[in-house]
Amino acid sequence: METRTLKHRNHLFEAMPQAEWERLLPFIEPTELPLGKVLYEPGVKMSHVVFPSSAIVSLLYALENGSSAEIAVVGNEGVVGISIFMGGESTSSRAVVQSAGAGYRIKSSILLEEFNKGGPIMHLLLRYTQALITQMSQTAVCNRHHSLDQQLCRWLLLSADRLTGNELIMTQELIANMLGVRREGVTEAALKIQEAGLIQYARGHITILDRHGLERRTCECYEVVKNEYERLLPDKLAI
Repeated sequence: METRTLKHRNHLFEAMPQAEWERLLPFIEPTELPLGKVLYEPGVKMSHVVFPSSAIVSLLYALENGSSAEIAVVGNEGVVGISIFMGGESTSSRAVVQSAGAGYRIKSSILLEEFNKGGPIMHLLLRYTQALITQMSQTAVCNRHHSLDQQLCRWLLLSADRLTGNELIMTQELIANMLGVRREGVTEAALKIQEAGLIQYARGHITILDRHGLERRTCECYEVVKNEYERLLPDKLAI
């Protein structure tokens, strides 16, 4: 793999200073991320951290009755497995691929060693973690105070930001599980958004037709999260 020209893009890799990038490059392994693949379970120590490129991973909290709700999404802007370098080694959530694609993985021990050097990679990962915490916090607020229509628009926009195209492959049942609501509610909300000409939905394929319309229809939560990622993680991060 040639420096800075991996086949698929991850923004954290691009933001690393050249010296740190070259040191980490030999340990980066390409990995396929098929739909539904579980990257980690609650309480289990992770052997690798994953940097998605064309895939999207959902961080979910599962209840004892089997239901679950999404607390954050991770795509080409980030990394799955922050508990490795935050000191916990495991977490109470689970990570599941919600949109199939590719990514890269690094052994947890290698990334932790780099993090513990206290250099630019540590600062980069901490900034990413702050942005991720903002997304988690805003998701909790959104799920409590905003309509399902607005939540669905937010979720579609966050997912689209992490893909190269404008199409998502996602069943209503899976969306309902992500949002922690009944499938009938997602059906109704998706129909309203489709009738407004913002999306086209058929057989598990969602095509975004009017992105600006979705942005106008959603709540402020999407913009808060987007602005925080842009503030903390520009493409070429000055550390």
